[in-house]
Amino acid sequence: MSILVQKFGGTSLSTAEARKHVIKHIKQALAQQYQVVVVVSAMGRKGEPYATDTLLNLIFEHGNRVSRREKDMLLSCGEVISAVTLCSLLNAESVPATVLNGVQAGIETDGNYGDARIVTIRPARIVEELKQGKVVIVTGFQGRAAVQDEVATLGRGGSDTSATALGVALNAERVDIFTDVTGILTADPRIVEEAKLLPVVTFAEICNLAHHGAKVIHPRAVEVAMQANLPIRVRSTFSDEAGTLVTRPEAVRQHVVDRYVTGITHVPNVTQIQIAFQEGRYDFHRSVFQAMAHNQISVDFINVNPSGVVYTVFDDVAELAVQIVRELGYEPKIRSNCAKVAVIGGGMNGVPGVMARIVEALTEADVTILQSADSNTTIWVLVPGDELQRAIRMLHNKFDLHKMNGNEKV
Repeated sequence: MSILVQKFGGTSLSTAEARKHVIKHIKQALAQQYQVVVVVSAMGRKGEPYATDTLLNLIFEHGNRVSRREKDMLLSCGEVISAVTLCSLLNAESVPATVLNGVQAGIETDGNYGDARIVTIRPARIVEELKQGKVVIVTGFQGRAAVQDEVATLGRGGSDTSATALGVALNAERVDIFTDVTGILTADPRIVEEAKLLPVVTFAEICNLAHHGAKVIHPRAVEVAMQANLPIRVRSTFSDEAGTLVTRPEAVRQHVVDRYVTGITHVPNVTQIQIAFQEGRYDFHRSVFQAMAHNQISVDFINVNPSGVVYTVFDDVAELAVQIVRELGYEPKIRSNCAKVAVIGGGMNGVPGVMARIVEALTEADVTILQSADSNTTIWVLVPGDELQRAIRMLHNKFDLHKMNGNEKV
């Protein structure tokens, strides 16, 4: 029997009605003769009783005076609650099930509490439970820090990574990521009503979509699956639609002809910082970025040239970043409330005219381009935050993404 890994996110487990849909998907997989491993996140989202952010608030309200080790012990509880609740529901439906936490499932990590990386997986116990005909429910987002012999969590999106890493270790046929959307769309449907479902995308395309704002799956999870050519299907918990298949490029080419733009993504709430070169201060590029790194401020959208540097940081750390730059003796030019818009497509490399169409679309929409950059699969533009939605809609229309059906020449 083939193994299928199913991952269910917080919204899929947050209510009794939602959990009925989860049970249905598990039963359908069993009826198709799969051995099923289920990976779960903590129930619900911020404000709901067992969500990760709610658990964090229990210590934040007292000043967050615990180490990262103790914090991971707390955070690991949310997935345990989800897993045991789901197990009880399956057993009540006469579906044999058992729960393993990340440690028991054989997931070993490094010792970086709060953002640990998986080092290896020893899934012998999972395999033994599957042989006994059970659905094995594994708590996502966590494993055993081997050196310290402690629980460590994998950071945001860690349950996705747990699922794909287990899929690779178990030589699964596929990993199904269940969420509250129908699959991967060409843009955020809250902004573009005409956004279309992408029936199939490459690993590289979904990695870029995820890195640049699409929140349906964590890029680390895709990178793990890509290394082993393990297919992923992103599906809705609340329907039987097939969703989006994420797979290798040659499989995508069987379905798609000349699709050089796949989708439009965005990252809001960023601040642009510009620092002009000062005569005689030839190390200023290095000093600026070393200072950002020393203070653990992530920088993005970096342009370095003889006249100065330009980069972005998230709005919530912008004040600190500006303070640091001023302490170095520079007076930066600041523009807050910006947004990064990305035009992404695996077939974009070598195609002439893509940037021209982007500039044309944004000019027609009266959107200001503050900065731009590109790679072989992505072109980014920085725009004012209040022009973001207009930019996304115009770009989506300019590349005819509203007409895509998965195999149409665009």
